[in-house]
Amino acid sequence: MTDKLKLGCMEKLISRAPAVKIQQLRKTYENDTVLAIKGLDLTVGSGELLALIGPDGAGKTSLFRILATLILPDGGQVEVLSYDVVKDFQSLRLITGYMPGRFALYQDLTVLENLSFFATVFNTSIEANYDIIRDIYVQLEPFKHRRASQLSGGMKQKLALCCTLVHKPSILLLDEPTTGVDPVSRQEFWDILDKLKADGMTMIVSTPYMDEARRCDRIAMMNRGELLDISTPEALIDGFGKPLYAIQSDRMFALLQDLRKYPVTDTCFAFGEAHHVTFKKSIQVDDLRGYLQMQGHHHVDIAQIQPTVEDCFMDQLAS
Repeated sequence: MTDKLKLGCMEKLISRAPAVKIQQLRKTYENDTVLAIKGLDLTVGSGELLALIGPDGAGKTSLFRILATLILPDGGQVEVLSYDVVKDFQSLRLITGYMPGRFALYQDLTVLENLSFFATVFNTSIEANYDIIRDIYVQLEPFKHRRASQLSGGMKQKLALCCTLVHKPSILLLDEPTTGVDPVSRQEFWDILDKLKADGMTMIVSTPYMDEARRCDRIAMMNRGELLDISTPEALIDGFGKPLYAIQSDRMFALLQDLRKYPVTDTCFAFGEAHHVTFKKSIQVDDLRGYLQMQGHHHVDIAQIQPTVEDCFMDQLAS
């Protein structure tokens, strides 16, 4: 799909009646001494898959818990599927699926018992809503009499998603659903989300994995309770707006310090095997290489690269 076509599809999603509408949301803890969410404005389109990314303490979990009607906001207005999260919490809970970051199912119950219990809570049954959980349940069925505590990490997350979906919610709230899960299980989990999105379900997902964020319609970057930026993955990367370099040497920790001391360095962060660096003005690569060699670095490699979503996020944090 071309970028222009993706943008057109995104505009159609946002132009529909929004599934989530947040205006000037505020949340504090410890007698107003800890500010978790600060004047947040956010709209999520019907059928949209939105990624939330941000460091610990950014306010993501507080936002999820407010949307799921588990805690009250201190200010602002929040509507989910046209329901007010404070006034209409009882109605909203019947059509919301919330999967918290921690595995929250009953460890001593079997797979089948957990599913049956959560279906009963919503006055329904596994059989009545089997069509929505079929693709996940067929993977769990061989272990349906196994206790949840004895499942692998990936299977636990699939069971949690099954229990979240068993009452056919209209919106899904997933707080870091694949943290600590192996790569194969992460891929399988997101393939399931892709199918749910194709069926028109609205989803908000927080994730520390940038490859997962790139599979979403839009990415919302948060820090310290504020929204830094929100756009499609392609638009975020296209808007990076400055040359980015990957730099390596034989002394990587010292290299990080020396790059940050370089007079025209703007940002410098460690990224895996290289440091990603931007500069306040155009540089001559040979001049930079010479500076690093004078600092005692050998086997210096400097290459201009394309930014990633993670680069965009780190740049937002630094600005």
